[in-house]
Amino acid sequence: MDQYAQRLFEMKLADIYKRTEWLHYEISLEGFINLFPVEIRKGKPVRPDRPGEIDLDRDTFLAVMVAFKQAYS
Repeated sequence: MDQYAQRLFEMKLADIYKRTEWLHYEISLEGFINLFPVEIRKGKPVRPDRPGEIDLDRDTFLAVMVAFKQAYS
């Protein structure tokens, strides 16, 4: 796995967490980052699914998907 891309994705997730105030009341930063593990299948990263542990709004989840695409493309 590309460690640079992984770290970039985590940094982008941290930015999303800091911008989304209501998340601070629901989950920790480390917990938020752990909601989106990146799996590698056939040598390519697989986009993480919407977590079931916390109900993310559409805009927050779309921001996570954009961060994933930016980090791993």
